[in-house]
Amino acid sequence: EGYPEEDYSPVGSYDQGAALCLSPRRPEELGSPPGWYGHSHPEGAVFCEHPGEGQPALPQPRHQERQRASLTPPPCFVFQFKSLEKAGVLNRTKTVDRGKRLRKNWSSSWTVLEGGILTFFKDSKHSAAGALRHPSTLTTPEHTVELRGATLAWAGKDKSSKKHVLELKTREGSEFLIQHDSEQIITAWQKAIADSIGRLGTGLPDEEDAESGAEFGSREKLGGSEEKRAAGQAMGSASGESDSSKVRNKLRKFLQRRPTLQSLRERGYIKDQVFGCSLQALCERERGTVPRFVLQCIQTVERRGLDIDGLYRVSGNLATIQKLRYKVEHDEHLDLDDGRWEDIHVVTGALKLFFRELPEPLVPFSHFDKFIAAIKMQDPTRRGRCVRDLVFSLPPAHHDTMKVLFHHLCRVIEYKEENRMSVQSIAIVFGPTLLRPASEEGNMAMHMVFQNQVVEHILNQYSYIFPDG
Repeated sequence: EGYPEEDYSPVGSYDQGAALCLSPRRPEELGSPPGWYGHSHPEGAVFCEHPGEGQPALPQPRHQERQRASLTPPPCFVFQFKSLEKAGVLNRTKTVDRGKRLRKNWSSSWTVLEGGILTFFKDSKHSAAGALRHPSTLTTPEHTVELRGATLAWAGKDKSSKKHVLELKTREGSEFLIQHDSEQIITAWQKAIADSIGRLGTGLPDEEDAESGAEFGSREKLGGSEEKRAAGQAMGSASGESDSSKVRNKLRKFLQRRPTLQSLRERGYIKDQVFGCSLQALCERERGTVPRFVLQCIQTVERRGLDIDGLYRVSGNLATIQKLRYKVEHDEHLDLDDGRWEDIHVVTGALKLFFRELPEPLVPFSHFDKFIAAIKMQDPTRRGRCVRDLVFSLPPAHHDTMKVLFHHLCRVIEYKEENRMSVQSIAIVFGPTLLRPASEEGNMAMHMVFQNQVVEHILNQYSYIFPDG
């Protein structure tokens, strides 16, 4: 019988009792007695399932050629099992990669929770239904998430406008958003992942700590005596490989105990980022409603002159822009009058990069469809009033930053004869950056037309939308 396509908690999962196991042997080496179902994996794994109740016994291995007649496995034959806790189709996006903010790109993928590892496959929703019955149909995992030391929580509205969204943070500083339209299914996933994290814990047992200390302790403990060296030489290459493997194991466990990126930020060891940070969070941290970097860039551009040809259209040197970005992230005292930033296009390029890397754009995802619907209105009076009301409804940080930025852009347009930057030119440059949908699905070309029209409308109607500006 087939498994449900959307969500699968196998026999042997966290809520149904152990009965589904994974064996690393080749598929032809594993027999299937009555009542068992075996599925092979191209990497050599065999999935065995017994649908009956209770604790079934695993089928005995069967060997080829000279050992085919013998039912006794060789001494080196060892079964290693992992419990498949949960599998199904989920919507997910990676928002942070080891501390670096990423643009949200939702996609549907076949997801497997097994042995403290959460794996997202590239398989489409349509191929996922039969993937567990026929594991050979699975492609290479797109993301593999180690759950040890991870945290799981329900995501707030500032993270995503979607319903039923989980936020998963790893100890390496990566973050994922996981979503499903069914509240029942996503709740089951939340319980399964949380239980797995709880079982793994965050640290190592005391005896392992002690052993690690002995392994990485004083030079004498690592074999300073002649007796230990002589014994080590006598053990041969096999023992050497075993020791090497043991050291690698201890080193891996030692590295796993590193503090999380979040804990380092909380202790003040790592300065919070500016690029890729939420606009609301950045303003709260700086105790204002407009980011300081935005104000610095605007003041620098206006001080050097708004009549420079191609202002905001011409690209600055990308390597220099990245150097400026690094300076912003690591130095609290930024001086844009430094000779390294003498090219004004580097400053304007960094400002555009700042808005482009916002995890949620200047016009929040929750307002995107509303702005598009407003700009499509045929009646100019009604259209203008609707856009003004939408701008007024923006969160304070988004509203005030938009007010400052568009006031500056209006001043740039005043010099259009010199800099050749008209309203339409500015709208083309900033439209896709300041206004974009949460998902890349749909007609992107049509979206771009309306994005530009929204920016153009706000520029033309600035004094009406911001009467006190």
